[in-house]
Amino acid sequence: MSVIDKIAWLHLRDGAVLSTRSHGKDRYYFPGGKREPGETDAQTLLREIEEELTVALDPASLVHAGTFEAPAHGHPAGVLVRMACYYAGYSGTLQPAAEIAEVTWLTYRHRAQVSAVDQLIFDWLQAQGLLDE
Repeated sequence: MSVIDKIAWLHLRDGAVLSTRSHGKDRYYFPGGKREPGETDAQTLLREIEEELTVALDPASLVHAGTFEAPAHGHPAGVLVRMACYYAGYSGTLQPAAEIAEVTWLTYRHRAQVSAVDQLIFDWLQAQGLLDE
C-alpha cells in the first residue's frame, strides 16, 4: 500500500469552504500539498499556501482539524492519500498562483466535484455544522 502524505488548509466562510482547482484537473482540492523531506506539517502548509494562493498563514493560529485517508484520485488502486488538515488565519489577498487555475468557495452540494479524501472531509465538516447544503 502506497500513501501520499499531504497537508491541507481548511478555510471556512459563511458555510462554504475554500477550494482550488489546478490547471488541467477536473476536481477541486483543498489548498495545500505534499511535504518535502524534513518538513513539519506547519512548514509544509505555510510554504504550499504561499506558493498556491499568495497569502501568508499565521503560524501561531494553526489548529489541527483532523487527519483523513481515502483512495487517491487519478492513481492506481492501492494508493491512499493521508491528509492532515489545519485551520489557520492568514494575511494577504487570496489569488491563484503556480499550478492553481481557480480559487472558489464550495458548499456540501459540490461534494461530487471534489476528490475522495475531500469528500470525507466535506462529510465531516457538514456533520460539525460548518458546511451548508
